[in-house]
Amino acid sequence: MNKYELALVVSAKVEDDVREAIVEKAKGYITRYNGTVTEVEEWGKKRLAYEIQKMHEGFYYFIQFEADTTCPAEVERHVRIMDNVLRYLVVRKEA
Repeated sequence: MNKYELALVVSAKVEDDVREAIVEKAKGYITRYNGTVTEVEEWGKKRLAYEIQKMHEGFYYFIQFEADTTCPAEVERHVRIMDNVLRYLVVRKEA
């Protein structure tokens, strides 16, 4: 099992419950493909480095998880088409 981190930037224009649903949905994709979520960090609302879809701010979430090598590609495939996700990135963490 490798360690990974999923970084999500969620639109600041949606309600709190919608943002939480987005994070739960991403966690569900991780567990669906045999991953285990170890930690979820919420950094809150931050200013974006550049404008994305005419927005200047977004909510940042970092989800640490352990999974086999096929899980990150499947998670990215699903997160790519989620509404209100401005940016995402899955990276492998060093041991």
